Amino acid sequence: MINFAKFEIIGRIGEIDARPKVTLLSVCANYRRKGDDNEWQEDSHWNRVSVFSEGQRKHIADRAQVGDLVRIAGRLKDNSYERDGATHYTTDRIVEEFGILAAKGMPG
Repeated sequence: MINFAKFEIIGRIGEIDARPKVTLLSVCANYRRKGDDNEWQEDSHWNRVSVFSEGQRKHIADRAQVGDLVRIAGRLKDNSYERDGATHYTTDRIVEEFGILAAKGMPG
């Protein structure tokens, strides 16, 4: 049996950071929760994902823009690194699937 850790995000792109070997995206997902006054409120959460696939990176460069509604899915990977004598732990979101659901300004 294969074991895996996956994620899926549907949200709007807030930032596109194209680097030489990776494209980093910030995607905002909105949740609804009841506040202290028992009224429903939007609870926004920013997710940073990493795109390594050349085909997906080209598609993002050619077609995606800040504000687009997207669906992103992929795998989770835990990492650690040393800085200034301290160990820092991260959970990376590696994109395996990317699709634009609605262009900026379109309802979605």
